[in-house]
Amino acid sequence: MTRTKYRTYLFLFALLAGVVSSLPARPVQAQVLTDTVLHQTILKALDNIYNSDFAEADVYIRQLRSRYPQHPAGPMLRAMQLYWQHIPLKDNKVATAQYGQACEQALTLARKRLEKDADDPEGVFFALTAHSYLALKYHNDDELMKAVNEARRAYSYMKQGFELTEKNPEFYFTTGLYNYYVERYPMENPIVKPMMWFFKSGNMPLGLRQMEAATRRATFTRHETAYYLANIYLQHESSPTRASAWLKPLVERFPDNPVFLMRYTESLLLNGQYDEAARLMPRLKAMPRTFLNVPIQLFEGLLAEKDAKNDRDAGTHYQAALRHTFVMPYTKEYHAMAYAGLARIAARANNSSLAKSYYSKALGISEYKSLQREAKAFK
Repeated sequence: MTRTKYRTYLFLFALLAGVVSSLPARPVQAQVLTDTVLHQTILKALDNIYNSDFAEADVYIRQLRSRYPQHPAGPMLRAMQLYWQHIPLKDNKVATAQYGQACEQALTLARKRLEKDADDPEGVFFALTAHSYLALKYHNDDELMKAVNEARRAYSYMKQGFELTEKNPEFYFTTGLYNYYVERYPMENPIVKPMMWFFKSGNMPLGLRQMEAATRRATFTRHETAYYLANIYLQHESSPTRASAWLKPLVERFPDNPVFLMRYTESLLLNGQYDEAARLMPRLKAMPRTFLNVPIQLFEGLLAEKDAKNDRDAGTHYQAALRHTFVMPYTKEYHAMAYAGLARIAARANNSSLAKSYYSKALGISEYKSLQREAKAFK
């Protein structure tokens, strides 16, 4: 496989990794529509997962798996629970093994559904999701070719989903995500353009509209879609105001979710809403999750630099952020932001060579268009 083709398939993996924490499409659809208790059980499991109450979520997942042992919804919920509970999952070998087993169980059950009906919307979505979960696992295990192969298998199911949005609105998330990124990715990575003929063309505005439709019409992917829209507005569209609009309801509904709170605080800081961001810092610091070490130090640095105008304190916090290892995909950009902060401090101290060095390091890892523009503009 050529390097360019390999990077093209890595794009596909990166896209499908976005599906990883989404929930399966309207599980047990025929029964859910007539079984209010089951429907509420699934929603309660979801709410508890998103709000980091994993013991309570486990109760509902066990109920679901006991009542519907032949449906992939149960193992998919279990995989999602493990993913959110053990960020970063790769650091926990036991949880990683359990996660892989849950993915394989869900995939086996999804295939059984597709053997009966190749166009079954639930079977398609669960197969897509299971392959995407496995792609993420192999990527975290540094088995990149296995990750790419899982992504390739998932792509066929994703294409089927393009035609199923009206039958099942959960597909608005995956279809919208695809339509946006299949156009955005080659714009930002021109080297893959010669190989993009392999993929169906997309439409970025349409993709955003479809994802917005998912936040209104979908049941199980509604919150995940809002989170991914916020990421798009932070990373690609350079609009922290729009990102905040999507993140604020998530933080209000799930106050104990560290990822949602972290991203919301970031969006406020990038939007210059320092007082509101500062009020959230005690909540962030009280959460016992080690991956928050990087953002906490970075955010303190931004508050010191941008609000208090104290370069000395800001530099101390930025350096502290860099001493902690970032966690993919959640906190890598915060290292880039820390380097950019140190670059601005060096520039104000008339140390142009040091500023260029820090900006160069920021460019080496940053994926945010706004930060890239800042670094490239420095002379």
